[in-house]
Order: sequence, then C-alpha cells, then structure tokens
Amino acid sequence: MKVTALKTIIFREKEDLLQFIFKYVKRLPEKSILVITSKIVALAEGRTVDIPPKLSHTASGKFREKIIKAESDFAIKTSITWLTIKDGMVMSSAGIDESNADGKIILLPKNSFRTAAKIRRILKNKYKIKNLGVLITDSRIFPLRAGIVGATLGYAGF
Repeated sequence: MKVTALKTIIFREKEDLLQFIFKYVKRLPEKSILVITSKIVALAEGRTVDIPPKLSHTASGKFREKIIKAESDFAIKTSITWLTIKDGMVMSSAGIDESNADGKIILLPKNSFRTAAKIRRILKNKYKIKNLGVLITDSRIFPLRAGIVGATLGYAGF
C-alpha cells in the first residue's frame, strides 16, 4: 500500500470541490482510495453558521448549544462536552467544528454517502478507471479514551 498526502491551499467556503480535487489530483491509478476530510465537503456545501460578533461568553455558549441541539438526534451536556447522537453515531458536540473557521461554525456534511458516490462517479469517468474508493472522514474522540481517531462518515466503492 502506498499512501500519498496532498499539500493544498486552504479550501474556501462554497468553493467547487471537484475542481479543487482536479487541481491537486493529477492521476488516480486503478484501485486507488481517495480520502477527503468532511470539513472541506461541508465548506463546499456551505454548511456553516456565522458566529455573531461580540457575543458574551454566556451568549456564545447558548448560541453553540442551540446549534448542537439542532444538529443532533440526541444531546446531553456532560461536564466536558456535549455527548450527541447524529446520523446514528455517538460524537462530541454533533461534530461541529470551530477550529480554523474564521468566525464560523462548520457543521458536518448533509449526506456524506451521497457526496462520496457523486465524487466517485465523476472521478472514475475523468481518470478512466473502474475501481475507486472514496471516503469522507472526520476525527472523533471516544469517552474515557485519550487521543483522537479517524472515522468514516460516508463512503462509496467498497
């Protein structure tokens, strides 16, 4: 197995994800697996919420809580984080992300499986290959465990 990391420029909200991929992926050999972070899929979909400027710490927490509850099938506050269920998965804070987000909260993609299937179909055609896997990934924490692990939110071609 050969793993190749691609160094890119920063992906911007509502940028065309396929054009971005074409710019950095010049070829895909047969039996390749393309792994895409859920953050850029969500940015491409415009799945962000602007954080109102100058919110007090209390108001900021309530604003974040409202978003977490809206994005979750189940949510319970713990002393450390919000423990939520979203799309059948247990995760912290419904998967919302504020890191490197320029005053926004980035939500998870709307339908990672559909997005992975669409990307796979287009890439197979463009690169003239038959066997291609596409993974949409995110990082996860697990209760009572130190560290972060990668998780797949959606896939196609497996």
